[in-house]
Amino acid sequence: MLPIYLIAVAVVGLCLIVFLVVFRAPSSATTNGEGSPAVVGAVRQVAAKEQDQQAEKLRERLIHAGLYKQNSPSFYYLTQLTIAAIPLMMCMIGYRLGLVTFQVAGLVGLIFGILGVVAPGLWLDYKKASRQTSIRRSIPDALDIITICVEAGLSLNSAIVRVSKDLSATYPMLATELIIVHRQIQMGKTAGDALRSFAERFDLAELRALSSVVAQSEKFGASIANALRTHGETMRTKRMQKAHEKAQKAAVYILLPTVLCIFPALFVVILGPAAYDIQEMMKNMGQ
Repeated sequence: MLPIYLIAVAVVGLCLIVFLVVFRAPSSATTNGEGSPAVVGAVRQVAAKEQDQQAEKLRERLIHAGLYKQNSPSFYYLTQLTIAAIPLMMCMIGYRLGLVTFQVAGLVGLIFGILGVVAPGLWLDYKKASRQTSIRRSIPDALDIITICVEAGLSLNSAIVRVSKDLSATYPMLATELIIVHRQIQMGKTAGDALRSFAERFDLAELRALSSVVAQSEKFGASIANALRTHGETMRTKRMQKAHEKAQKAAVYILLPTVLCIFPALFVVILGPAAYDIQEMMKNMGQ
């Protein structure tokens, strides 16, 4: 049991050393010739700015993945710690009970420690990609209905509310986001700004273009219905082109399974009898 405790103490000590080096580094400026309070304050401001930028990037990734709650960063860090710590504790218990060796416990703990850092980030990227795909598929249909509502005499905000109700069963994610857009417009934002926030939540160029179209229509007094119809047709064309691109890539993707799975079986069926006949012929010649 002594090596496990020594490793735990070493890990804790290393974390403390890293903490002291990172967060106490600005105070070391007072030991050399540049130890003025202004320099120390500037270094601390730079460090705080870097930490704020990292926290902002994490919040953006969480928002892109659909996690809008304010405690989402804390939950993200807790998930990382849980994935890394719980398997390590189980390995320590297994080593204490004699179920696994020290090498196996250390290897499994190291693997899950890496997973604890990497896996939550990969999950955020997966959620972001799936949400973007869902919105790309649903936005053209929503724009068609919004265009019809606007041409019928409804305002853009009323049309958004109507579409969010009509598409709640078919596209629930889009309906929820449109409700958020509607509430932002009620709170005083323009339709262009609310749609720009919508685009930032998904990090989609198509939605940014839509927000720009609506903002320019509001600014210059142009017809929103015509702008929405044109943009909807453009997005539908891009969606069709994307489908054709995936269809063309399917032939390339299916090539590897064909080579690995089908061709060996064909070689056995075709060349097997010939190989058997050649073997029998060689035996007869040897006799």
